[in-house]
This record gives sequence, C-alpha cells and structure tokens, in this order.
Amino acid sequence: MELYNELIRETERLLEGKPLQSWDYDSSAAWLDAGASELVLGRDAAFELGGSGKPALHYTCVTTSSDLVDRDQVLLWGPDLRELRTDAPYARIALLRVGDIESDDGDDTVAYNAIKDMEFVKYHVFPKGYMLRISTEDNREQVRVSRKALGEGMSFYRVGCDFIRCYRKNPNVLGVKLIFITAPDGPYEALAACGRRSVEITRTLCTILDGLPMDCSACHLKPICDEVEGMRELHFGHNGR
Repeated sequence: MELYNELIRETERLLEGKPLQSWDYDSSAAWLDAGASELVLGRDAAFELGGSGKPALHYTCVTTSSDLVDRDQVLLWGPDLRELRTDAPYARIALLRVGDIESDDGDDTVAYNAIKDMEFVKYHVFPKGYMLRISTEDNREQVRVSRKALGEGMSFYRVGCDFIRCYRKNPNVLGVKLIFITAPDGPYEALAACGRRSVEITRTLCTILDGLPMDCSACHLKPICDEVEGMRELHFGHNGR
C-alpha cells in the first residue's frame, strides 16, 4: 500500500530540521486508558490543545515501507503537556506501517476496509484526563487536558504510547510513528493541507471501488489519480475486471 507514501514524505519535509524529541514505544509507559469517553469540565481543565481558535488537526497515512516507518515511536515538536500553561496549537499525525492488506484474489475492498479500520482506532482511544473532540469533516482534533492528569504525570510520550498500544491491537499494523506538534511556529496550514489530501486519497479509493466510469476527462477526482502514484493503475485495474 504505497498510495500515501508521497504524503508521508511531504510530512517529513515539513518537519525536517525541527527540534523533535523522540521516544521508542514501551507498552508499560502507556497512560491509563479510561476505556470510554470521559468528560473533562472547563473548571477542571488546565488548558485546551486547539482551544481559543488555535489550529487543531490530525490525519493518518498508511504505508508498507519500513524505510518510512521503521519502528514504534512517539515524536514531539514543541512544549510537552507539563510545560504548557495556556491553550496551544496542536497536531497529531499517525503514520502506520502495515503488512500485506491486499486480497489474494484482487479484491481491493479488502485494502480499503483495512485502512478504514485503522483510521477508526482514533475513536477508541480514551487517555484518562485527555478529552478528545474529533471532527471528521475538517480533520480537527481538539483536546481538553485535566489539571489532575497533569499532576499525575501525563505527558505526550505516555499518551502516545496509549495510542500506539491501541493501534497495535490491529493485526495489520506492524509499526506506528506518532507525531505530536505544539510548537507556536509549526506549519499547521501546510499540515492541514496534508490532512485534506489524505482524506481525498481515501475517498478516491472508495469511489474507484464503487465502480467509477473510466472517462477521466469528466472525473472530478482526476487530479488525485494524476498526482498519487499507483492510483491510476488501481483505477484501471479495478474497472478492467
């Protein structure tokens, strides 16, 4: 599954040369997961990631390349949770390395369903004291962080380990690079564009599987097929069956 590879490389280019902290995944370091959505009231919150109208985004990219995702890892650019004193911009990017998710009989719906299953993991991660509010329409992910959780030692590394633990429950996921960004000068607009492109790639794959006619000149998805390596071949291969 190489459809998202150039998008992953673009993400890496945006982060190149930045002062990234990094930690290898350790399941024993994972922050306690509440198991269900938890309400953090405003009076109990230390701050909001993406609050006060600041950027707040997330997106997921999938690859089979071990060069792009070589191990389970948490990365952070910007202040950690315990260093923040007020609302801050926020981005969370999940780069997932997968095994062979393509069907032996050429059924591309298998790969599409596998990708959606991995994307849906974000709706099943509930770090205690870390209330996520996710909007799928605009890739927005806003977080309210409780003062109590901060006092108990919450950090992006430990929250990231909770996310990775949940992603790794999916047998298709072989590696996770989870990136958090809170830097005031982060390239949030450019990252948001990457997020929109990730959604466009997945939607284009879905449309192809729904039997889109092969009249490329009349197709509004032509720019995606032209720019994403492998998408055009997938399109024609699917319709040629």
